Order: sequence, then C-alpha cells, then structure tokens
Amino acid sequence: MAARTTYRRNKNLKTIRPNYPGNKMIGGEFCNGEALYEPKFSNVIRWQLSENPQKAEKKSDTWTPAVVPCAEAFTSNEDMLVWLGHATFLWRVAGVTLLFDPVLYSSLGLRHRHALPCRPEEITGIDYLLLSHGHRDHLDEASIKLVARQNPNMQVLAPLHMTKLLRGMAPNMSVQEAGWWQQYDLGGNSALEITYLPASHWHRRGLLDMNQVLWGSFMLRVADKLLYFCGDSGFGDHFELIEKHFGPLDICIMPIGAYKPSFMMQQSHMDPHEAAKAANILRAGHVVPMHYGTFDLSDEPASEPLRTLQEVAHGQMLRGELHAPAVGEVLRWQDWE
Repeated sequence: MAARTTYRRNKNLKTIRPNYPGNKMIGGEFCNGEALYEPKFSNVIRWQLSENPQKAEKKSDTWTPAVVPCAEAFTSNEDMLVWLGHATFLWRVAGVTLLFDPVLYSSLGLRHRHALPCRPEEITGIDYLLLSHGHRDHLDEASIKLVARQNPNMQVLAPLHMTKLLRGMAPNMSVQEAGWWQQYDLGGNSALEITYLPASHWHRRGLLDMNQVLWGSFMLRVADKLLYFCGDSGFGDHFELIEKHFGPLDICIMPIGAYKPSFMMQQSHMDPHEAAKAANILRAGHVVPMHYGTFDLSDEPASEPLRTLQEVAHGQMLRGELHAPAVGEVLRWQDWE
C-alpha cells in the first residue's frame, strides 16, 4: 500500500505564496520539494572506500579562518553582522538581536578547527534564535541548552516538527514553527519580517527520524532591505522562485563548502560556483560566505571554497560585492550600498 501524501503548514501563520498548499509529506517524511530525497548509505560506503584525488593537497592545507575577539558585540546596541564560524551568525537588525544555527562546542565528528571568537557564556541578549534545520553542524544540543539558559526570554523560530526535538534539549523554550513560504508572527509592532523559505536538503539525527523535521532558509525584511540566510542547500530552482517573489536581495549569506565528492554532496550542498550562481539568480547586492573552514566535513582542501569564490568574484562572475570576514569580525551591514 502506497504511503499517504499530505501537506503541512502552520495554520496560525501567514502563507505568502499564493495557492501554496504547504510542505508535501509522503508518509512521515517531508519531501525535498515534490519528491522524497533520502541520502543513500551506499554513497557513504563508496566515499569511505574511494581514494580522494586531493588527499595530499588536503593534508597539507592547514589554512583556517582568522579569528578576532567579539565579546563586545553581545553588549552593543548597534546593528551588525558577525560570523561566529561555520553557519553560526549574530545578526542585529533594527535593534533586534538574532542568532543563527549555533554550534559553539566541538563534538564527536565535529571538531572546531579554529577558536570561538567569544566565550559561550558571553552569548546573551538574544531576541530570536533561528534554526534552519536539524543537522548537528547547525543544531548542537549543548549549544541549545546554553543559549536557552542564558536567554530565557528568547523566542525560537524553527521549521515544522522541530519543537519536540528542541523541547528534549530545553523544555521551556518558546518555539514557533513555520513551513516554507510562511511568515513568523513577531507581533504587530515589530519592524522586522521573517519568512521561512525553501532549501534543497534533508533531515536526519538518528536511525529512525529520516526527514521527519523540515529544513529551509530565512528571509528578513526591514524597511527597504531584504536579508537572506540560505542555511544548507543544494543548487535548485527554489532560488528562482524566491527571486520571483521578493525581487533583488540586498544581502545573501551563502554556504560554499562541503561539496566533494559531488556524487554524495550535490543535492545537499553547493560548491562555490553554484553558490555564486544562486546569489546571481537572487540578484544579491552583497554576498557573505559561510559553511567552510570550521569543520572537516568533506574531501576538498580547507582553503579551496573561499579561494575559489574569491577567484569567481575577481573574474567578475559574481554580481554582488563579496564580504569574507574573519571569524568574530564586526560587519556594519547597514552601511553597505
């Protein structure tokens, strides 16, 4: 008997795409758009048994991102953007402090290659915690527990079906779930709009939870600015759909690493050329790269993702201006033209 097809969304939230029925599910699994995507274990075995053609280059490439202290960012009232490593960002927009995908500690299989630019205990004053999806390099239990404890009034903006997972980490967290193309309820007086949008990815944390939690990206709108956080995504037609709905974007935070071998990574992550193409489709005025340099997740050498993206930008194949900050560097995004 075929698994039942349903469509899910948060009925209490506004859906901004006309006639969008919600996220498609087949049985208990969210689809990656219209079709199920389940990474094959055979590809993992193939990866482990195959020889990395860049093995020697990767071993000799000891590059890590520069790190500068940023503890004062959490006590400042100024708008700013700060990369804390991998996909973790502090973004202050219109005086509202947002923290994205915090992974503050090393864990099994995820060892930080560089220092954190602040002590975890200094991460306070967070208004909203935005979680793009449930993979451990974006959603770390120890980090969630610490951030929840230090920011008791913080609200979590999450994808569909993530509340149960989060409440197992921090039972008292205030969680709001959204499906793709849904706008979170921030209250009538908020100067900020936040919408959860598509990404090409998948979910799994254990043996029995394949695709049971949704994944996606975030769009922030403040005044006349559109600010986009891509989360994890392979390249796909969702970028065209986002641009068609919103028009040109001001700032895109785009993932550029963990793309080799392509037979295993291409539906989950973008290489630097694909990330540049996606940013161009989105007509981004400014591009900030992420998802590189912090963890060893794949076969490419550590410095290759940023080096390649810089070559793309220098070759005038990137429409927007590239900003590649040090970890902890404060970016005054509001001054960018």
